[in-house]
Amino acid sequence: MQILVVEDDEAVASAVVEGLTRAGFGTTRAGTGSAALEAVRVGGPDFVLLDLGLPDMDGTDVCRAIRATVATPIVVVSARDEEIDRVLALELGADDYLVKPFGMRELIARIRAVARRTGDDAANGARPSDTTRHVGTLSIDQRSRRVLLSGTEIHLTAKEFDLLYFMAEEPGTVFQRSEILRAVWDTDWYGTTKTLDAHVAAIRKKLGDPRWLVAVRGVGFRLEVPR
Repeated sequence: MQILVVEDDEAVASAVVEGLTRAGFGTTRAGTGSAALEAVRVGGPDFVLLDLGLPDMDGTDVCRAIRATVATPIVVVSARDEEIDRVLALELGADDYLVKPFGMRELIARIRAVARRTGDDAANGARPSDTTRHVGTLSIDQRSRRVLLSGTEIHLTAKEFDLLYFMAEEPGTVFQRSEILRAVWDTDWYGTTKTLDAHVAAIRKKLGDPRWLVAVRGVGFRLEVPR
């Protein structure tokens, strides 16, 4: 699976490429809008990360041109933080918008969230035969939407399943509340985080042990095998 990184700043591009590579993604890079359009035309990347401040043309024009020809998912990554910039990019066909500076984990979560919405298994890092995540005796199958605990099926709601599957991506890793909300609810979250707490409580109850989902005060949650 190839992600096209469209960024003219060498330092930023190198850091993003390195982070995506560590996460298991393939990458190519374009430093100008025209190079990006050519890469889309001849290379067919699976995903595009698009900066708006390019030296030869505005990134919004690149977004418009890409969307006019292909349905490749586009995440805009830009220092422009005004609402009008976000709205314009989304109306032109971008699937998400991330403001610089950003963390790599958030960027990867955004990519995977967009991939879930667009049905792109490759962007999720999953092959058709590799969509099940295992954490101890817990088995979470994305394709069948089934959760098994020691061979016994656990019935979750749609959001409970999405939350558990997301957390199972990196067992033992502490995910920030905002990061979970963006990845699982597929949007920026402006309301209370009690919705997340309620889903965590429901999953704990259904799994029969609250130690599956550990709360880290002031940060978020991690999924781990109870000890």
